[in-house]
Amino acid sequence: MFERLERSFELVKASATILRQDKELALFPLISGASLVAVMLAFALPAFGLASLDSVQMYSDAGKSSPLWYIFGFFFYLANYTVIFYFNTALVGAAMIRMDGGNPTLKDGLRIASSKIGTIFVYALISATVGMILRIIQERVGFIGKIIVAFLGMGWALATYLVVPVLAAHDDVGPIDAIKESATLFKDTWGENVIGQAGIGLAFGLIMMAIAAVSVFFVFMALATKSVALVAIVAIGCALVFAFAALVKQALEGISAAALYRWASNEAETPGFPGETLRLAFAPK
Repeated sequence: MFERLERSFELVKASATILRQDKELALFPLISGASLVAVMLAFALPAFGLASLDSVQMYSDAGKSSPLWYIFGFFFYLANYTVIFYFNTALVGAAMIRMDGGNPTLKDGLRIASSKIGTIFVYALISATVGMILRIIQERVGFIGKIIVAFLGMGWALATYLVVPVLAAHDDVGPIDAIKESATLFKDTWGENVIGQAGIGLAFGLIMMAIAAVSVFFVFMALATKSVALVAIVAIGCALVFAFAALVKQALEGISAAALYRWASNEAETPGFPGETLRLAFAPK
C-alpha cells in the first residue's frame, strides 16, 4: 500500500516538473473552467424559465424527471462534455509536445484540439448518451440498482480514461476506435489490479483534503475573532487557494495521463517519469 502511494506521488512530482517547465499548460483547465461556467449560465436561464411555466412539469407524480427535462439534461451534458474533452485534448496534446522535446504554446494545444473537433464532439455525444442512460436507470431502480449503476459508471470512466490521450496522439482515429483502444489498454495493463493501481487519484485526493483541512482551520480561527471582514477575507482566500489547487490538479492529471498513455501504448520513456514507476502503475495481470 505504501509503495503504491509512493509511486503515485512520484507521478505527481514528475507531472509537476513538466508543469513548472510549461506553466501555460495550466491555462487549459482555467479556460475550460471559465467556459463551463458560461455553459452553465447559458442553460440556467432557460431552465428557470421552463420551471416557471405551469404547463411544464419537471417531475412526474412518481418523482421521476419528465421527458422534456431528460432532453434538456442531455444537451447540457453534451455541451459540458464537448468543452471538457476539447480543452483536455488541448492540454494532453501540448504535454505530449513537451514530452517529445518540444516547447508547446497555448496555440499549439488549441490547434491540436481544433483539428479533432468533429471527433471530440462525437465522443461527447456518446458520453452524454451514456450519462443520460445511467441517470434514467438510476431514477427507476431501487437501492441495489443504484449501486450497480454507480459501478457501471465507474467502469465506463475507467475504460475511457485514456480516450483523450488517444485522440491527442493520433490524427486519424475515430471516437469508437479511441474508446476501443482505451478499453484494450486498460484491460491489458491494469486488469484485475485496477483498485490497487489507481493510486494517483488517491494522491491528488490527499493533497486536496490537506488543503481543505487547512482552510477549515483558518476559517474557524477567523470566526473566533468575530470579525465579519476577517471571516470574509479568509473565506475568499481559502476559496481562491482551493480553486488554484483544483486548477493545478487538472493540469497534473492531464500531464500524467499523457505519460501513462505513452508508456501503456508502446512503453515510450518520458523524460522525468521513472520507467519503473510507469511500469508498476500499469501492472499487468
